[in-house]
Amino acid sequence: MQKGWNRIVPYFLILPNVLIFTVFILVPVIWVLYLSLTDYTMLQAPDWVGLKNYSRLLHDSIFHRALINTAWYWVGTVVPGMAIGMVLASLLTMKLRGLAVFRALIYLPGVISSVAVAMTWLWLLDPLQGPVNRLLDVVGIGGQNWLQDPHTSLGSVIVIGIWTGMGYAMIVFLAGIQGIPETLYEAAGLDGASGIKKFWFITLPLLKPMTLFLFITATIRSFQVFDLVYILTGGGPANSSTTIVTQIVGASFQEYRMGYASAMAVFLLAATLAITLIQYGIGSRN
Repeated sequence: MQKGWNRIVPYFLILPNVLIFTVFILVPVIWVLYLSLTDYTMLQAPDWVGLKNYSRLLHDSIFHRALINTAWYWVGTVVPGMAIGMVLASLLTMKLRGLAVFRALIYLPGVISSVAVAMTWLWLLDPLQGPVNRLLDVVGIGGQNWLQDPHTSLGSVIVIGIWTGMGYAMIVFLAGIQGIPETLYEAAGLDGASGIKKFWFITLPLLKPMTLFLFITATIRSFQVFDLVYILTGGGPANSSTTIVTQIVGASFQEYRMGYASAMAVFLLAATLAITLIQYGIGSRN
């Protein structure tokens, strides 16, 4: 009797997590999959249309633009943000007075509300009174309407995305670097290795788990970017900075095309899952 009870207890312990996962993740995902195959406006019952919404995605030029913008945001924020975070982590391992303050300041943008970050950058990039344009005027460079110019809107959002994400990358890499035994660097120094060689042959290989973790989480975050874009540019001008999530929100809560929005959401889920699995497979082999 006691042995049978011991076999049942673990299932009772994981039951709350299973219920939470089922109710808040599994069921909504299945419901979205169903809605993506229907014509649903929230004002009437879902009307089954099969793959019509997915066929529409193939011919929607605005969605294509959102897909390209999301890809550019991914490329422009993930690798640069991780590279800057690694450089900062390497610099902040030095034993100098006040380093804790610098670590906190660099990490601060990552914990501040995205709305607060966006509002701050709206002020900084204001075309008339913003400090960025004033500084450019001082050095003889004409200011720009950074967030409302189709040529600079997406680039500006990417720069802000790097600024908000590099602190988190720095903290993860810093924890990894501090976990590397100092004896490895001492042995390399006795063999005549320079600082660059120590970084290349010791630090980088041992930071592989952190790099893979950051790459996957940053990829997921970049594909889900919405708040910064919505507040800074609203996806404009002329859809120059719109993203997939921006299009999903617009189609669902502004145009009430829930079926079409669900199809975009399923596409985003599939793309994110595929890229994540590819990254994990590549990282696991190396």
